[in-house]
Amino acid sequence: MAVTEGDVHRQEEGDVHRDGDYHRAVHVWIFAESTQELLIQKRSDCKDSWAGRWDISSAGHISAGDSSLITARRELQEELGIVLPKDAFEMLFVYLGDVTNDGKFINNEFDDVYLVTTVNPIPLEAFTLQETEVSAVKYIFYEDYRNLLDKEDPDCVPYDINGQYGQLFDIIARRYKENTIGRSLTLQKQLQRYAPVSLSAELTGLTEVDREALVLLIKAAAIIDQIFYLQVWCCNPVLRDWLKKHADASQLDKLKWMYYVTGWKGLEYKAAFPMLKPPGANLYPPDMDKVEFELWKKSLTEDQKQAATSFFTVIKRQSELSLDSSLYGSTDESTSHSVTSTHDLYSVPFSQEYNAFLTQAAELLHKAGELASSPSLKRFFHSKADAFLSNDYYDSDIAWMELDSKLDVTIGPYETYEDALFGYKATFEAFIGVRDDKATAQVKLFGDNLQVLEQNLPLDSVYKSKDVISAPIRVIDLIYNSGDVKGPQTVAFNLPNDERIVKDRGTSMVMLKNISEAKFKHILLPIADVCITKEQQELVDFESFFTHTICHECCHGIGPHSITLPDGRKSTVRLELQELHSALEEAKADIVGLWALKFLIHKDMLPKSLLKSMYVSFLAGCFRSVRFGLEEAHGKGQALQFNWLYEEGAFILNADETFSVDFTKVEGAVENLSRAILTIQAKGDKEAANVLLQKYGIMTNPIKVALQKLEKIQVPVDIVPTFPIMRQTWLR
Repeated sequence: MAVTEGDVHRQEEGDVHRDGDYHRAVHVWIFAESTQELLIQKRSDCKDSWAGRWDISSAGHISAGDSSLITARRELQEELGIVLPKDAFEMLFVYLGDVTNDGKFINNEFDDVYLVTTVNPIPLEAFTLQETEVSAVKYIFYEDYRNLLDKEDPDCVPYDINGQYGQLFDIIARRYKENTIGRSLTLQKQLQRYAPVSLSAELTGLTEVDREALVLLIKAAAIIDQIFYLQVWCCNPVLRDWLKKHADASQLDKLKWMYYVTGWKGLEYKAAFPMLKPPGANLYPPDMDKVEFELWKKSLTEDQKQAATSFFTVIKRQSELSLDSSLYGSTDESTSHSVTSTHDLYSVPFSQEYNAFLTQAAELLHKAGELASSPSLKRFFHSKADAFLSNDYYDSDIAWMELDSKLDVTIGPYETYEDALFGYKATFEAFIGVRDDKATAQVKLFGDNLQVLEQNLPLDSVYKSKDVISAPIRVIDLIYNSGDVKGPQTVAFNLPNDERIVKDRGTSMVMLKNISEAKFKHILLPIADVCITKEQQELVDFESFFTHTICHECCHGIGPHSITLPDGRKSTVRLELQELHSALEEAKADIVGLWALKFLIHKDMLPKSLLKSMYVSFLAGCFRSVRFGLEEAHGKGQALQFNWLYEEGAFILNADETFSVDFTKVEGAVENLSRAILTIQAKGDKEAANVLLQKYGIMTNPIKVALQKLEKIQVPVDIVPTFPIMRQTWLR
């Protein structure tokens, strides 16, 4: 007999265990890093099972209406009298227990096993024990406890540590098997993957008032950093403070802080241990899965569904709000909301969730708007400030597209890469640069020919748009960035992502020329030296690399966006492909960008000298992007393209383990892949997208050959920009 959570709520716990009904529960272990000890509790003598035996730190059934994480927090508070925030709980694994006790107690339960790691042991006197459940607590070295369980010590509740439950001890052992020297070397190796590059720009073209506005902008960008860290992981603010405070304690702690600030999205080190962030980052409850979200969404009205899937909302739990209220005695009024569903989930606008930060940023932008010399810059600053507080970004995004100023600024929530669950939620970022007027005039060709490219795409005509709008292109030299700029440094971006604006107005593009130059010099040329055959190395040049980057960003603006599904429903590619959208969209922009360059060359709009060099430069670039990892959208999308072109014979692995392009096959292979991706997007076919990425978005042997060569000579994975402008006295 299977029992739902609701049944468990209505049944006595003893009945559930007497009948052997399947149910869900949580196990919470408290582990002290400095002493390597686990906290265990002695079960009360009045318990109907394992009375008087030593057991888990805390445990309990999941009741109707509660989530796993809510239950874990509540049980710890009820049994041990300690209140911990949600970021203290690390979900390790789910365990199916089937323990019996002389036939009187049958425990068929699915246990969500959590670990709480503290730097030092929580003093025993800090615990307030629930007498009906717990008679005592103590700490024990984790290996000693494992040995007791292995010997089936009669004083301990039994667990099969040679089976699935042994993961608990294996995880702890793996984390601390390295000594301090080993951990330092690991971090140093990670840091060496990034080449530090100082980025500056010529400021003489800025007016005095624009320089004054620049000071305010950089202060606003620092606030954007704080919001982004909070969006990525709920414990980031605490983690950041802890690492900064302890940075001088040891060489290892200094490396941890350096590893944090160089921009590792997901931040490996909490105060005590490495931890993976949830796939939904801090944009959804960490214990929410896709099934729960979809069930909730079905119960909503159309307006509520739009809020649930909006770029600019976070998803939270009503039960968590109630728990925090009961545990801490009050509820922050800024988190109050009206209940719109009987489900536990609800949506909160960014303007409410990050109100304290956004209010400060809005004030700075309004002040900058009063100073700015350009009318379009004034309009952008004021409209973006208003958007921060209204949560309506439409007008400010239009103002950003119409920006015509020497001082070029992008600030706000845009990219959705951190949302690995659905790709719905945007994260905050800021880019501040100085426009390169000469380069901007040179790239106008691409924006002017978007409609021509759309009509000639390798895609059935029924799916092509008749009203693609030319994308304005601005080339800038970056002088400062913040927010969602950690990890792989972007060389360009094409915004906004809001499909309403893409449909009505198209997109605009910003090229970061000094970033592109740094990546070409420090990464692409060294890759070409070892991975590209000697005969084709000279074809790898900056013009091809930068031109393809421009075309890549332009091609985000063509192809399917707003689509009609086979059943007649209107939707968007992003909504239909969900978490697969980012990787497939990056692959589309790349491969269609190659197709578009070939098209423009054959139309005599670009020099024929690019024809071969763009393919060889792209081949070298494949190895650059794949090194970001296949979990990252650009990396997975690049693996898809390389493997497809390799399978079709367009890319060749030579006997000396170098690679080359077969120019007789590459054009056809590029067109075939372009057609495949565009058709999947046009149909909103998530199943086909998954099949394509599962087959080609993987680490194949040819890719491994290239990566091993690059590892030997330690070619940087990416650059880490530093900004000399922060040392300017007038900026302080």
